Amino acid sequence: MQPHASMLPLIVVVLPVLAALGIVAARRRPRLRDTVLFVGAAVTFVPIAAMLPDVLDGQAPTTTLFEVLPGIGLTLRADGMGMVFALLAGLLWVLASPYAVGYLAGDHAKNRTRFAAFYALCLSTAFGVAFAGDLLTFFVFYELLTISTYPLVTHKGDAKAIAAGRRYLTYLVSGGAAVLLGLAIIYAQTGELEFAAGGFVGETMTTAALTVSFLLLAGGFATKAGLMPLHAWLPSAMVAPTPVSALLHAVAVVKAGVFAFGRLIGFVFGPEVLAELWASTLLAVVAGATIVLASLVALRQDHLKRRLAYSTIAHLAYIVLGFALLSQGSYEGSLLHIVNHGALKITLFFVAGALHVHLHLDHVSELDGVGRKMPLAMGAFALASLGLAGLPPMGGFVSKWYLVLGAFEGEQVWFAALMVGAGLLTAAYLFPVVHRAFFRPLPTGDGHDGHDGHHGHDDPDGHHDAADRHLDDPAATPLATAPEPATAGAIVGGPSADPATQSPSSIPHLAALARASSVPDPTASPAGADTSSRGADRARRPASPTAAETAPWRGPSWWPDASPLLVLPPVITALLGLVLGLGDLFGVFELTELVSSGVFGGAR
Repeated sequence: MQPHASMLPLIVVVLPVLAALGIVAARRRPRLRDTVLFVGAAVTFVPIAAMLPDVLDGQAPTTTLFEVLPGIGLTLRADGMGMVFALLAGLLWVLASPYAVGYLAGDHAKNRTRFAAFYALCLSTAFGVAFAGDLLTFFVFYELLTISTYPLVTHKGDAKAIAAGRRYLTYLVSGGAAVLLGLAIIYAQTGELEFAAGGFVGETMTTAALTVSFLLLAGGFATKAGLMPLHAWLPSAMVAPTPVSALLHAVAVVKAGVFAFGRLIGFVFGPEVLAELWASTLLAVVAGATIVLASLVALRQDHLKRRLAYSTIAHLAYIVLGFALLSQGSYEGSLLHIVNHGALKITLFFVAGALHVHLHLDHVSELDGVGRKMPLAMGAFALASLGLAGLPPMGGFVSKWYLVLGAFEGEQVWFAALMVGAGLLTAAYLFPVVHRAFFRPLPTGDGHDGHDGHHGHDDPDGHHDAADRHLDDPAATPLATAPEPATAGAIVGGPSADPATQSPSSIPHLAALARASSVPDPTASPAGADTSSRGADRARRPASPTAAETAPWRGPSWWPDASPLLVLPPVITALLGLVLGLGDLFGVFELTELVSSGVFGGAR
């Protein structure tokens, strides 16, 4: 592709930073803060779309930033591969922003300003990864992405979140160190770092240096991509709020990891050089094993988010395997699967978050009949499940079709069979969720409502008190038989137990619920206990304006699901996955063909 000077790549990277600053400035005005998050996402997508015609014409808008050392600078370049990633991140961020607002309000989360600011910064660094024009620029934004995401992983601030964040940093920073060492070897041997379709290392490196540098870079990128055995940080990171999980799996961190493999194989080493190295075969074997093992582990997970986490690990390995097979068809299939998996997996996490906030259900075994309570959300879950299993007419079928054909093209029949078989495993761990939701009756006494009186935390390890777990006997807990007036659960469209009929010990978060819903807290002192005028004023004071301002809209009386802010985004992303299977949305097919033909045609 021909580079031409343009400020648009830099503008795309800077706009989310400005949004983060605006979010912090509006911290005392919650509605304005939330609006800035959404508007920032929408505005950022405009320059991304504006660059698309030039990229499809073979032009690469380029911004040269500055030199770090003589001959070594930082460059942003919007080539075809970068546009694939940027279009995905930009579009999904527009949908994830209102979802995050609704989720945090419905879950009564704290520190929402900090969350929103880092949510924006995370996308800025992801766009930097997408548009990096050389290996050094890529490394800088790749590590900034790790740092900017850490506060989101540890957002809850409890011991489990801190432990997950520590593991997250240990794996990803160690991987970054390996990447830096591999980068240094390549620069010392070639004197170059600029990405080029078909690779730039050429004949200038010895076989030993090629092998060592590839293993270092691949090992470093494998941490973010979640390849086994370097995956352990990813399931534990599910302790983060669901909007973070959705971002990690569909747009940012892990997608940056598999995107890095595309750059490494197609734009640093090139398929011709790697065909002579045994290391690429080793990478394919590791990716294939990860697909099978992660799928088998997903089958055993009862916690929904953990099941989805292992599903992500398996599907990321699909993408890495496609790159490692070194055929043009499989490379194109991997690029398509980056897009399709992003749209489909964010749908599944969106629905998991809606179930948690609206019904306080986090386990697959608790989901009997929930399709009757949340038909739109679970319908979106069903569509996304079809797509990830590789069934038409969803986009997941198209990308997996290309991957399988690419395996045959590279005469790798065993890997083709593995991918087809793994599609059956995907169906085995996702379809039971859909079956429970739509084809099993609600438990006797509608025990799901028992969860609505408790704003529990999403616990991916599955540790709940007995009062918080779904029970077959609805009489086993007073929460299951309580009347259901509109209290705090109405914030997201769900029923809630009546505090007046419960003992304080039976509702662990009763005081917080009472404050959020303007219902008097029965655990507080009687109103007459404080006879001062200040006490009387405090007793008459309404609910916190912050809670009222940030509560998501419940929707009209005929609305069947939770808050529209929690349901419309997964419906839209599920339909996006369908459209990607039916047509060339935003020129994605044209872009992926342009990139793969450049890599395998040697175009520079």
